[in-house]
Amino acid sequence: MAEILYEDNHIIAVYKRSSDLAQGDKTGDAPLDFEIKKYLAEKYKKPGEVFLGVVHRLDRPVSGIMLFARTSKALSRLNEMFKTRQIKKIYLAIVKERPPEDEATITHFLKKNETQNKTYVYDNEVKGSKEASLTYRLKGRSEKYYLLEVELHSGRHHQIRAQLAKIGCPIKGDLKYGFPRSNEDGGISLFARRLEFIHPVKKEAVTIIAHFPEGDIWSVFMDSIA
Repeated sequence: MAEILYEDNHIIAVYKRSSDLAQGDKTGDAPLDFEIKKYLAEKYKKPGEVFLGVVHRLDRPVSGIMLFARTSKALSRLNEMFKTRQIKKIYLAIVKERPPEDEATITHFLKKNETQNKTYVYDNEVKGSKEASLTYRLKGRSEKYYLLEVELHSGRHHQIRAQLAKIGCPIKGDLKYGFPRSNEDGGISLFARRLEFIHPVKKEAVTIIAHFPEGDIWSVFMDSIA
């Protein structure tokens, strides 16, 4: 079972490993939401189907925080909060190349190719594209790599992966977007580190922070992030 990072009567947040599947797909592998439903059914002795709403997604090779709703009220409110950008989403990314600036907000137009399951990035709007923006900050460096903190301002398909690749900084291990080698665990070095939001029901400030992934080279950068 995935590690629980936060849990109350309305929401639950878990630690998604890079090998975990967020939701069921054509692979047939057991998805994370199935595991959580089983955990909730056993813990609270719930008969029948357990309600669990998916409010956002992480690509399979990405690790970090996954947030789920335990009630329909929380689900509808969280969906609206994500849509209206009321939830602060902070990611960490390890890249090979130093970005053009140490801190910048970048805006592009993204268009998903369904057949390739890949997003293409344009400087100007093209037919079928959607505007996307993020802010990155250079937070650390090692002998070979750089650590970027990324605040996501929109939630497009493969957004961070595609936009960082566009500025010459493909994420470590991300073959799809131009990194030359895969990571040993098959994941990529993109990590959903922190979520900050007002609780959809309790109306209290909530901050959820995930511990660094094990292995890879994350340990080199542990002192770079508070």
